[in-house]
Amino acid sequence: MTPPLNIVWFKRDLRIADHAALNAACSNGGVLPLFVWEPTVWAGPDYATQHAGFIAECLVELKQQLQAIGLNLLESSLGIIEVLNSIKSQRVIAAIYSHEETGNSNTFAIDIAVAAWCKTHYVTWIELPQNGVVRRLKSRNYWNGAWEKRMDAPQELLLQQCLAAPQFNLPAANPIDFQGTDKPQRQQGGRSQGLVLLNSFLNGRAARYRGGISSPINAVTAGSRLSPYLAWGALSMREVVQASRMQQRKIAENPHQYPRGINAGLISFESRLHWHCHFIQKLESEPSLEFENLHHAHDGMRNEHLADTDSQKRLATWCKGETGWPLVDACMAMLRATGWINFRMRAMLMSIASYLYWLHWRETGLHLAREFLDYEPGIHWSQSQMQSGTTGINTLRIYNPIKQAMDQDPEGKFVRHWLPSLKNVPTTWIFQPWLMPASLQLQYGCVIERDYPAPLVNIEQALREARSKISSARSAKDHRQGYQLEAASIIKKHASRKGMLGGIRDVNGNEIKRKKLSKKTKETSQNNVISIAQHELF
Repeated sequence: MTPPLNIVWFKRDLRIADHAALNAACSNGGVLPLFVWEPTVWAGPDYATQHAGFIAECLVELKQQLQAIGLNLLESSLGIIEVLNSIKSQRVIAAIYSHEETGNSNTFAIDIAVAAWCKTHYVTWIELPQNGVVRRLKSRNYWNGAWEKRMDAPQELLLQQCLAAPQFNLPAANPIDFQGTDKPQRQQGGRSQGLVLLNSFLNGRAARYRGGISSPINAVTAGSRLSPYLAWGALSMREVVQASRMQQRKIAENPHQYPRGINAGLISFESRLHWHCHFIQKLESEPSLEFENLHHAHDGMRNEHLADTDSQKRLATWCKGETGWPLVDACMAMLRATGWINFRMRAMLMSIASYLYWLHWRETGLHLAREFLDYEPGIHWSQSQMQSGTTGINTLRIYNPIKQAMDQDPEGKFVRHWLPSLKNVPTTWIFQPWLMPASLQLQYGCVIERDYPAPLVNIEQALREARSKISSARSAKDHRQGYQLEAASIIKKHASRKGMLGGIRDVNGNEIKRKKLSKKTKETSQNNVISIAQHELF
């Protein structure tokens, strides 16, 4: 008798370790692992060639992992519905297994189409959690406990040899035309690369985490650099959390064998893993925030379609990293080469675009989505709005690019590395080269508007105008009460609760308490809603 056919639909879970869907399918008959390059997703404006390259490298290792347990991955670019129709024409499908995905609007539409297909063809589709995001969450009051329960649960282990399904012949598919070019210095995909980084972080690099992740120079090694492996599921959130906790216990037993401060770094890192899921939960609970202002009092405040010539010029200047502000342009240059920059600089880039250039967060957010190798829609769109002042509940974070440069790159090393045209400019002028006398510009080989652009806008004036516009939207007499009511609704639905870190514990089992907020901070952040911009993610 032919065993039932169970399809394991791989999406953002490119591994076999701690994989609930694979484990469940292997317990119920023949298994067909499937990965589909969805044409509608890759035709969208937020994915690019670098993402495809990273995924392809993950798939090479996934195929090897599956072959080791007797399974063969079926890969196609037809689209999931066409693939399912083709498979069903050759064999009865008993069930489809996958993880609960929180992606962009295109992946959401695909899930809806698959659910309809399964209903029509009487196929069971079983979706299982793979992180701390909760489907159909009724209240944020229960989220912290749910996150901790999932992170503390045993990892999924394959308890039996998987029974492979027969080979299937799928119709030929047209190759997908991925956007842009690959990043020459991006991180390599694959679970093995993620494990190397995890081990080096747990055994030493974490000691520099707390003091190193704000600087674009130090964060390259002080940060965990695990974000793309978590985003595409080469590592599971639970295994990273549990590995961190296990390492904390080892360090507590033999503290002299590890660098000073490493445990504090791991505790801080774990809190950011918590924030990782917290942000994705926002998009899960309110998918419209990918497109719409979270607080609608900000609707129309910025030109969403950027139709005017001036807006198009500012957008192009920002995207190309030709703003005339060296730290901003150096960050864009690093992104073009590597697909990664630290969180503080990400926040600064969005802040510059939204406030100093007064661009709508949707267009600039799409550019950064294509640039970030670790693009995670839930985190990305929540942060894009937060750094643009449209959430209605967070403290405004308006970055001054000159002050940030002085704080985070005081000697100009980062700027000189990524902007060769400024390599000979002395530190005195490195962050404001347009102020150099003409004779010095010639002497140092950096003539403004020939070798390096001048700023398009005056920083002080742009900052004043941005604050005024935001303040007007928040405090206009005719809708002040409505603004506050909507903000209260957003807080109830999305905001972190008092004791956001509740459930996260140190090596002694004690709950990690968040630092108490001053009365002024409490009032500013509205009912203990933290300004998330204070927290560095990875």
